[in-house]
Amino acid sequence: MRTSFDFAPLWRSTIGFDHLADLVDSTLRQATEDNYPPYNIERSGEDHYRISLAVAGFGANDITVTAEQNALTIEGRKPETAAREYLYQGIAARPFRRVFNLADYVQVKQASFQDGLLIIDLVREVPEAMKPRRIPIAGGAPAATQIEQKKAA
Repeated sequence: MRTSFDFAPLWRSTIGFDHLADLVDSTLRQATEDNYPPYNIERSGEDHYRISLAVAGFGANDITVTAEQNALTIEGRKPETAAREYLYQGIAARPFRRVFNLADYVQVKQASFQDGLLIIDLVREVPEAMKPRRIPIAGGAPAATQIEQKKAA
């Protein structure tokens, strides 16, 4: 089911969010049927996040985690082994590629492998220059006083 969104009302009151429509559109285009491997996204603090992927059957050497600007890519591929005859195969070990879009200033802090889970910790670190700061407002009286002092000099 494809749904299109009209972002025109949003553009009237926002600046610099042009990539938002592209992000939503690309997410809607991705196949929603592929849910492998299953994963959780947790918020563990104001600016701390954790992604946990259930990767049973994979080892730490079978998985690649790549952080790029605003994207985290996780790929898993099992090395070729001798063919086995399964009577039932419930543990999927097919190759996968999962891409997570990251907001500005979200950085990958660490990745670990524990009990069949790939755990990736992320944190948002906003640079000091980008944090909100109070802007002093010059009052009318002090500025006028300074002009009068300059004229008197």
